[in-house]
Amino acid sequence: MRWNRFWILGCSTLLGLFFIYAKEAPGGTKRNPPIRTIIIDPGHSAQTPGAHGKFSTEEGIVLDVALKLGKLIENNMKDVRVVYTRKTSNALASTLKADLNERAIIANREKGDLFISIHCNSAGPSHHISGYKTVMVRKGKRKVATKKPIYTTSPSTAEGTETYVWATGKNTAKTESLRESPVILLDNAEGANTVMDMSDPETFILLNTLRNTYFDQSLRLSTLIEDEFTHVGRISRGARQRDEKGIWVLQATAMPSVLVELGFISNPEEEKYLNSEDGQQEAATCIYKAIQRYKDELGRYSNPESTEPATMQPTPISYKKGAGRQPVIASKSKTATTKLIAKKATKEKDKQLASREKPSKTPSKAIAAKKVVVKPSFAYDIQLMITDKKYHSGSSIFNKLAGNIRQEQITINHKRLNKYIWGSFRSEPEANTALRRAKQLGFWNAFLLPLKNNNRLASR
Repeated sequence: MRWNRFWILGCSTLLGLFFIYAKEAPGGTKRNPPIRTIIIDPGHSAQTPGAHGKFSTEEGIVLDVALKLGKLIENNMKDVRVVYTRKTSNALASTLKADLNERAIIANREKGDLFISIHCNSAGPSHHISGYKTVMVRKGKRKVATKKPIYTTSPSTAEGTETYVWATGKNTAKTESLRESPVILLDNAEGANTVMDMSDPETFILLNTLRNTYFDQSLRLSTLIEDEFTHVGRISRGARQRDEKGIWVLQATAMPSVLVELGFISNPEEEKYLNSEDGQQEAATCIYKAIQRYKDELGRYSNPESTEPATMQPTPISYKKGAGRQPVIASKSKTATTKLIAKKATKEKDKQLASREKPSKTPSKAIAAKKVVVKPSFAYDIQLMITDKKYHSGSSIFNKLAGNIRQEQITINHKRLNKYIWGSFRSEPEANTALRRAKQLGFWNAFLLPLKNNNRLASR
C-alpha cells in the first residue's frame, strides 16, 4: 500500500513538471489575440434622435441592434472586451458637438482595437404628378384657362445598407488622432502629458504608415459587413468613403473604424423590418459574422515572424529616457506590425538622408569602376475584364474608377477580344484597395498584374 502511494505521488509530480515545462516552453507561449477591445457606438440619443420614420426614431433602433451585437460578441468571443459609448437613450453630453467628442474620447481612452458606429439612413419623400387641374390665369386684360399639374407626395423607396470608412481627405485628422491617442505611451514621467513631435521625419512616417494600415483594415471590414448583408438577401449599396465632409467620429478615433447604415428608416417597409425582433437580430448577426471573419483573417497572420500587412494592430509607442524626442516601439508588444512599421520608417528616413547628399561632379576612378546594381522597382496594374465588347476609356462603365484605363487587343481561340487594364499603382496595399473597389463595382474577375521595371510578370 505504501509503495502504491509512492508511485502515485511520483507520477503526479512528473506530470506536473511536464505541464509547467510545456506552458513555459517557447512553443507554448500564449500570444495576444488580434482584437482585444471592440467599441460599439449606437449613434444619436433621445436628445438628438437622428432620422425619423412613421412610428420610430433612429436612436432607438440602433441602440437595440448595438446591444444585440454586443451580446453576440460577449457570448462567442470570450477573449474580447466590449465597450459601449452608450447603453441607454440618454445623451452623453448636453450638446451635439460635446456628445460626438465624448464618443471618441471613450473609444481612445479604452484603447479599442476596433470602432463600430451604428446608424440608420434616411431619404426625402418623392414627388410625382398624379393629374392636372384647370385654372384661370389672367393674361393681359383677359383670363385664359391653363392646366396645372397636381403633385402627390409618396414616402421614400430608397433601401439597402451602406458601410462607411473615413474619407482619405481627412487623413491628416486621423493622423492627429493617432498622435494624441493614449495608445502612445511615455516612459518619462515629465512628458506624461506630451504628444509625439510630428516635425520629426521618423515619427511622421511611422504614424502615417499606421494610419494607412488602419484605413486598409477599415475598408476590409466594411467590405465584409456588406458581404454578410448580401448573404441574407439585403440590398447592399456598398462599402464607401463619405464625401469631403467626412464622418467626424471615424477620423477622431485612433483605431480601425467603420460606420454601418442598417437601412432606410424613411422607407415604410425597411422601418418595419428594422423595428422587428428578427430584423434587428439579423442585422446584429451580419455585423458579428463580419467581425469574426475579420478577426480570423488577422489571426492567421499573428505569428510574430510574419511581415504581412494584415497583422498590423494598434501598437504602444514610447520614448526612451534621455533620447530626446525620438520615438521607439514599446518593448512589451513585439508584433509583426512593430517590425514592419519600424522597417518602413527606417527605409524612408534612409531615402531622405540619401536625397540630401549632393552627388560629386567628378567621381573617382574607384567609384566609376564599381558595378552599379539597380534594384528592380515594382508596381501593379489591375486587369478588369476580357470581353468582345469595345469600350473607350471614358465609357460610363469606368466612371467610378479614378485613373488610367487602357485597352489591349488579344486573340483567344482565333477570336479577337479586348482586355481592359486599370493602373498603375505604386504599392501592393494601394493596389489591393483598388482591387476591392473594382470588385465592388461589378468587375468580379479582376486581379492584380505585378510589374517589374515596367514589365509585366504575369497575365492571363
